[in-house]
Amino acid sequence: MRTFIAIVALLFAGQASALDPATFRLNTGANLVELCGLPAEDPIYAKAMEFCNGYLVGAYQYYDATEPASNRFVCAPNPRPALAEVMQAFVAWAKANPQHLNERPVDTLFRFLAKTYPCSN
Repeated sequence: MRTFIAIVALLFAGQASALDPATFRLNTGANLVELCGLPAEDPIYAKAMEFCNGYLVGAYQYYDATEPASNRFVCAPNPRPALAEVMQAFVAWAKANPQHLNERPVDTLFRFLAKTYPCSN
């Protein structure tokens, strides 16, 4: 019986909500948009914004550090926009383009970045 309970617990552990602040599981772009688009009055707003900020900055910094200039399709404007501005624009873009919400979160994010901040070369 204990084995059965442990197996059931493991099965349901993988199905935690994207908005559980203990895990913040991001399986799809929709999860990232939901997290980044929480209203300020939500009880987990502060943790969600920290996670969202870290995800957006981390994904872009990895791209910036690893992608040769000749292959770039996203180029940050000068001056760079505030992170909060980028996050709000991402959430608005994603809601207007729901066909991308079932993709991996990083793919949804970079579709937005490529559309919003394309390289001019």
